[in-house]
Amino acid sequence: MEINSYRPGEFYDELFLPDGTPRSIAATLIEKISSLSLVELQQQQQLAQSTLLRMGVTFNVYSDDRGTEKILPFDIIPRTICDREWTQLEQGLKQRTHALNLFLSDIYGDQKIVADGVIPQELIYSASGFLKPCMGLKPPQGIWCHVTGTDLIRDRDGSWYVLEDNLRCPSGVSYVLENRRVMKSTFPRLFEKMQIRPVEDYASRLLETLMYLAPESTLDPTVVVLTPGIYNSAYFEHSFLAQQMGVQLVESRDLTIANGFLQMRTTKGLQQVDVVYRRIDDDFIDPLTFRTDSTLGVPGLMDVYRAGKVAIANAPGTGVADDKVVYAYLPAIVKYYLGEEQIIPNVPTYECWDDPQREYVLENLDKLVVKAAGESGGYGMLIGTRSTPEERSEFAAKIVANPRNYIAQPTLCLSRVPTLLPDGIDGRHVDLRPYILNGRDIYINPGGLTRVALKKDSLVVNSSQGGGTKDTWVVR
Repeated sequence: MEINSYRPGEFYDELFLPDGTPRSIAATLIEKISSLSLVELQQQQQLAQSTLLRMGVTFNVYSDDRGTEKILPFDIIPRTICDREWTQLEQGLKQRTHALNLFLSDIYGDQKIVADGVIPQELIYSASGFLKPCMGLKPPQGIWCHVTGTDLIRDRDGSWYVLEDNLRCPSGVSYVLENRRVMKSTFPRLFEKMQIRPVEDYASRLLETLMYLAPESTLDPTVVVLTPGIYNSAYFEHSFLAQQMGVQLVESRDLTIANGFLQMRTTKGLQQVDVVYRRIDDDFIDPLTFRTDSTLGVPGLMDVYRAGKVAIANAPGTGVADDKVVYAYLPAIVKYYLGEEQIIPNVPTYECWDDPQREYVLENLDKLVVKAAGESGGYGMLIGTRSTPEERSEFAAKIVANPRNYIAQPTLCLSRVPTLLPDGIDGRHVDLRPYILNGRDIYINPGGLTRVALKKDSLVVNSSQGGGTKDTWVVR
């Protein structure tokens, strides 16, 4: 199938109207794709993939024993979003980020939202991301979530919804930047003709956000990126961002506590570290405070953090805010702290800890998507419409055994984008992860990571489950 014969079908298509004509913002793009044969497109695709390989754009899949590093599939047909629509999404994401930060400050402080009966205390304390050692913490500048990746989807009617929030160590922004670099070399004239908002200043914006957290008395702050090491699934991203920001990439063995400060071992001796952009999960960051068996963290780091002598982004404890059960309360959280309705709504959510809602879920497993509260990457999930009776029976038992750990949502018709395949062009489902930086102000990189389910009819876009990526063009 060529692009001229492409039909959106029953789904919302990001490039085409229902009658098959290109959306106005995508017309120039479609004209260019139409001018190329399938063979030419596939050659461009292969060239782009080879370029990404040479640049080392890889990820790791822990469950795959056939090799450590994988090349993330990349599709050269981008997704387009009009600038007016993007402005509305920005407003919604800023609202959500602000509310989540107030929520975290409250939960680890006075817990007024609990006292006022908006959210049950037991749901907070039972969240895997809630860390009691973080009670009473006062992060620098009062900011808890400095880097957020919020997953968005578009339904059949074109409406946007927030699917989930990622506030601990959200990954994927390196693919946004590298994908854009490849696309500009693949279709340079398109970027000359179309007004596409740039994404290239993300690294400098991230560095500004991190520098803002440094103690005011520090004239020339030292920032580091803390990685678990080369076997982490996002190690490429850790090294890429460190290089782009011009800061050191370090592991725990490179750091120590000395004279009450966090210090980095260098060839010239110890150097004080003022800001840590950590890409290590909370539980592993300090074995004296959290997991005693962790070899990835720095013993005593939390004491230095509590003393205000080092900043950590994101702050430890933010994981409670991306728990999928807490997610169900976001409309109430926004209303409580801001006195506003959500600009971008949540997907309607059933909470299995609630008896009537759990009964509904158990009776309608064939129609719903069920998710484990603390899982990510497409794991711990049941898509009811694509499941077998045996799979539904297995999930029902899990829900009954641990209802707090599960939520359910209706199966949405994710929007599609034309995607280049070995035998032609066909629609594939996508989501969108914009990246939000919260420092002196809230900045959202234009576009974000479009993840695409490369398997026909699949709704699972995660790279660990066979998904790929597309460039995202915000068009003025």
